[in-house]
Amino acid sequence: MSVIQAIEDRLAKMPAPIRLKDLIRNIRSARTAADERSVVQKEMAMIRNMFRDEDSTYRCRNVAKVLYIHMLGYQAHFGQLECLKLIASPRFTDKRIGYLGATLLLDERHDVHLLITNSMKNDMGHNTQYIAGLSLSCLGSICSPEMSRDLAGEVEKMLKVSNTYLKKKAALCATRIIRKVPELLEMFIPAVRSLLNDKNHGVQLTAVILVTEMCTKSPDTLVHFRKFVPNLVRILKNLIMSGYSPEHDVSGVSDPFLQVNIVKLLRILGSGDVDCSEAMNDILAQVATNTETSKNVGNAILYETVLTIMDINSESGLRVLAVNILGRFLLNTDKNIRYVALNTLLRTVKADTNAVQRHRSTIIDCLKDPDISIQKRAVELCFALINPSNVRTMIKELIFYLDKCDPDFKSYVASNILQACERYSPNKRWHIDTMMRVLTAAGNDVPDESVSMLIQMISESSSLHPYIVQQLFKALKEDINQQPLAQVATWCIGEFGDLLVAGVVDEEEPIQVSEVQVLNLLESVLMTTTSTQITKEYTLLAIMKLSARFTGSQEKIKLAVMPYTQSLDMELQQRSVEFQALLRDHDNMRAGLLEKMPPIEKKVDEDDLPRNNGELLDDQISAPQKGEMINIAQQHESNGLLDLIGDSGTIPSIPTMQPNQDQSTGGGAILDLLSDLDFSAPSNPIPPMQQPAPAMNLLDGLNALSPTTMPSQPAVPDLMGGSLINNIAPSAPVFPPITALEKDGLKIEFAFERDSITKNVDITMKATNSTGAQFESFLFEAAVPKAIQLKLLTPSGNSVPPNNSGVLTQIMKVSNPQGLSLKMRYRLTYIVNGAPVNDVGVINNFPAYLFTS
Repeated sequence: MSVIQAIEDRLAKMPAPIRLKDLIRNIRSARTAADERSVVQKEMAMIRNMFRDEDSTYRCRNVAKVLYIHMLGYQAHFGQLECLKLIASPRFTDKRIGYLGATLLLDERHDVHLLITNSMKNDMGHNTQYIAGLSLSCLGSICSPEMSRDLAGEVEKMLKVSNTYLKKKAALCATRIIRKVPELLEMFIPAVRSLLNDKNHGVQLTAVILVTEMCTKSPDTLVHFRKFVPNLVRILKNLIMSGYSPEHDVSGVSDPFLQVNIVKLLRILGSGDVDCSEAMNDILAQVATNTETSKNVGNAILYETVLTIMDINSESGLRVLAVNILGRFLLNTDKNIRYVALNTLLRTVKADTNAVQRHRSTIIDCLKDPDISIQKRAVELCFALINPSNVRTMIKELIFYLDKCDPDFKSYVASNILQACERYSPNKRWHIDTMMRVLTAAGNDVPDESVSMLIQMISESSSLHPYIVQQLFKALKEDINQQPLAQVATWCIGEFGDLLVAGVVDEEEPIQVSEVQVLNLLESVLMTTTSTQITKEYTLLAIMKLSARFTGSQEKIKLAVMPYTQSLDMELQQRSVEFQALLRDHDNMRAGLLEKMPPIEKKVDEDDLPRNNGELLDDQISAPQKGEMINIAQQHESNGLLDLIGDSGTIPSIPTMQPNQDQSTGGGAILDLLSDLDFSAPSNPIPPMQQPAPAMNLLDGLNALSPTTMPSQPAVPDLMGGSLINNIAPSAPVFPPITALEKDGLKIEFAFERDSITKNVDITMKATNSTGAQFESFLFEAAVPKAIQLKLLTPSGNSVPPNNSGVLTQIMKVSNPQGLSLKMRYRLTYIVNGAPVNDVGVINNFPAYLFTS
């Protein structure tokens, strides 16, 4: 008794704590951040003392101040248990602050939230609707899987009460429970019909949200709710045709929130179903024609209507109407609406290209918008609209935009222009003129692969060689600082310099150029400080080739090459020494070795070939013929020199290096080309240790220089005098692909490729989508044990197209030096039909011999 009396006496002597509004006034009057921290720390110290003394008189006031301090960003989680005590209080004012504190300070990561489960269950059955509402609101905010299973039955009962205030809160709680524990959705299905038929708009809105979540989580439930389409159409029609209602009117539109959610649900129900789509065609047309567009609420409804029309099996006239609505959006003065219109047109252009083409001029005008985000979306849409009939007009407009666009965006625009020209060019003259125009407009922002692409195109156009070399000579003379232009121009001058000097151009008036002028221009490219090593390699090779084209400039060419024999750059030094040896000791071979290259054949990428279970088919693997030259290139980051493809008994094919492979600055002999290489076994085989190494001439194969041996590519170091077989890595084992995940229409497969030397494995993740809705903002994250190293490369995109119409890929590099069994934890997030989806799990069905065999 004396202890209790002592505590009461102590509390009686303590001053009453300040009120919340006084604390707010004190914090706002602080002049500096240090003063604010001082005020907060003093108040929190006093609050802790009162919590420690179990002061129930001012607990509610103190918790309110703790919540305010928490919202300012200070640590205030010491008030969690006090919130639980307030929730257990019988007073409404205490419960209100307690549930608010639980919502702010607790979440499913804290086990403390499980302690209020019983209090929430009791409060749901309280006679006062506001106390029951507090419990439901808190559950909808901090619900965890464990709490969902414990309180799902209580929420289901609340859906059947007559009180609309509680029903709409219970419906939102049910939505949260389904997100946490999808298998509980079946218990809420029977109550949905009565919720949809309720006359209260709030109950109808929450019911639509609940049904949308159910249909997203379960395909079977989606089929079940398709019979509710007439009910939804009736509700939507009543909203459109009803008169003015002050209770639900927003800027002249009747309950836009309910309209938007109904249209979203119709999109989910009608996707892939002809009957449902036909049932909603008329109401969607009414919404599209009767909605007011002068306010943002009307534009929001129209936007969702357009998405629904384009996603369901709607009539062609309705699709044209939807695209025309987006065309009107493009004329809106609000930048946000224009951006939304461009983004939506980009998503719908494949569904109805002709309808979008009607608004091409408006889309092109968006390229002039000062907002960079609108420009980017307009550019993407312009590229999607290019076809053989409008390629000249569209490319012309895009090149105008390329001249003035943001430097960070030039590379993307230039790359896509070149790809569009490659696909839709009407003739080679226009194609080459356009590519050269892009080179001059984009400057150093042109992608590296475009250089090889243009060189390959020029080599094929034999009738245009005089015109091309003259145009490139003039362009290079005007500006020698643009590296891609300099590389293409020097290669072309080296090959066709004699045509430039001869002046045999038919397409335009030829210019008078002497051999000395040409060599002076190339020397200026060599000496300028802006030229990169790759450009100097192109130029040095071009000067050497001109020794076989020009007749009176041999001494000038020798003087131009001589200084680089002592260059600090090993690549330039080696080239110069080899060229000097050719001029000095093998002059009789020079004309034959430096003759013009034959037309360069366009290489087909392996990614464009059909595949069987992730591997190339046998009939797609070509073996090198005897006497055929094989160019071997060592990639900068490769662990093995070559990979052999094929079964034992078949002649292996050694792939040549593509022009767009990574460039390397390491030194190498560009003249080390292997010819007359035969992999077939001799009739009288020599023991491996007695086989003589093939004799290698430094200059063998110089006359067959191709893009695979052009200066922009790395050469194979130190192959002279060695046997090719000794440099070939053993064949890598083949692993069958596995299905890592298949759930809710999403299928993820893993294909494996292991390095035969390091045992490192490249895992290619392929994601496909069999549903009718596109998966947006797709993100795959993975983690492995600490003994294993995992690196995720950038994925091929951020969306998975519907109906298995496309594949999203991502490469994961795995290093497992200890050969441990691989288990991978993953986290998957994406958005489908506007609803976020999260999934976490473990993948453990990797091949057992992936790192050990």
